[in-house]
Amino acid sequence: MHQTPIIYWLRRDLRLGDHPGLTAAAATGRPIIPVFIHDDLIEAQGAAPKWRLGLALEHFATILEGIGSRLILRRGNALEVLRDLAAETGAKAVHWSRAYDPAAITRDTDVKAGLKMDGLEVESHKGHLLFEPWTVETKKGGFYKVFTPMWKAVRDVKLAQVLPSVCFLQAPDHWPVSDDIDTWNMGGAMQRGAAVVVKHVCVGEEAANKRLATFIKEKVANYVKARDIPSVDGTSRLSENLTYGEISPRSCWQAGWRALHDGKAGAETFLKELVWREFAYHLAYHTPRIVSDNWNEGWDGFPWKGDGDHSLRWKQGRTGIHMVDAAMREMYVTGTMHNRGRMIVASYLTKHMMTHWKVGRDWFEECLIDWDPASNAMGWQWVAGSGPDASPYFRVFNPDTQAEKFDKKGVYRTKYLAELSSDQEPEAWDYFAAIPRRWNLSPRDGYPSPLVPLAVGRLRALDAYKRS
Repeated sequence: MHQTPIIYWLRRDLRLGDHPGLTAAAATGRPIIPVFIHDDLIEAQGAAPKWRLGLALEHFATILEGIGSRLILRRGNALEVLRDLAAETGAKAVHWSRAYDPAAITRDTDVKAGLKMDGLEVESHKGHLLFEPWTVETKKGGFYKVFTPMWKAVRDVKLAQVLPSVCFLQAPDHWPVSDDIDTWNMGGAMQRGAAVVVKHVCVGEEAANKRLATFIKEKVANYVKARDIPSVDGTSRLSENLTYGEISPRSCWQAGWRALHDGKAGAETFLKELVWREFAYHLAYHTPRIVSDNWNEGWDGFPWKGDGDHSLRWKQGRTGIHMVDAAMREMYVTGTMHNRGRMIVASYLTKHMMTHWKVGRDWFEECLIDWDPASNAMGWQWVAGSGPDASPYFRVFNPDTQAEKFDKKGVYRTKYLAELSSDQEPEAWDYFAAIPRRWNLSPRDGYPSPLVPLAVGRLRALDAYKRS
């Protein structure tokens, strides 16, 4: 038993540093077989996150080779794949880092039960959160439904120090056969958009750590103000790397606290943003319906429209509302969208256009390289008004007012809207190179009139709210 291999099932934890599960497995001295499984949950992901995951896997495979190990790739039902690997390798144990979204919890529960029935040792470790959802409670013993009290509860919790990088994994006597990642075609659905977005990705643990270091050194002090200006590179942009576990939230948390102690006041807001992500998973764990249905069931009868021809222009970034369209086009060019833009486009879709937040949730899952199941769902429900601690429905973002406040000189809008200037930025042209050919769009088409005028949409939304 002391020499039999441990299968280490990798998921949202593609790094060597501050990796509790991999550190614990390596400490046993037993051979470690890292494996990633392309199962139904991976297959169901949208085009952009699946493509970006493929880049993360290719990079991490190289990193593992650098410490004398390998990444084994297998496709199929997770339980069946792990059973097959155990039989092939003589492994008597399977370890993994815990996941906290409802679909992953259901899968992992079934996998754990099945493997234990087979007599295998199964051990799960703390995963991609600072505070596991069952460890944070209100004074009355329940879970938090409002963000601010949760922030106050965890703000001063002392976390363990970041773990050093795993620098060696004992190899098994014989490696099992691995799939070739090219046969998975993880970028297939991205089509020509991949060539545009790839210029903006930041792949791997080393790049993620550099991104964090740059943010702490150069940006965090002014974060409170700069994070709201879409034309300014004033955010950490770490959501991409947190999504794939290329950096741990604890590394970000500890860096944020060091910056705060060094007098960089903006660091506290950065720490709050990390806890906002925790809040999303806290709710996804305790109220799983948040990722699939109205968190507040009182919204089930609200007269939102479903997907259709009316929402296509929103998806295309051709609503005729400059700030909305610029944000949507940023997403096609970079694979991400500034947070201020996310709130504006979500408000326009759910309120001015009276379209269900699920339409936006699904489209973001298709297009964002930093897609996260809990944060995406909670963000959409927060704007729509149907979620916990939500923005009130009567708070309707006015994109023009937002533009005047946060893009006063029009830098952001001009950067992404080729129709607004004869001297286009490269990103404005890249939008037309990235979007699906079937849309048949060209900058020569001219800019459209507003799909839903702002004043009209606002009044219609408020009237529907009063009547529902």
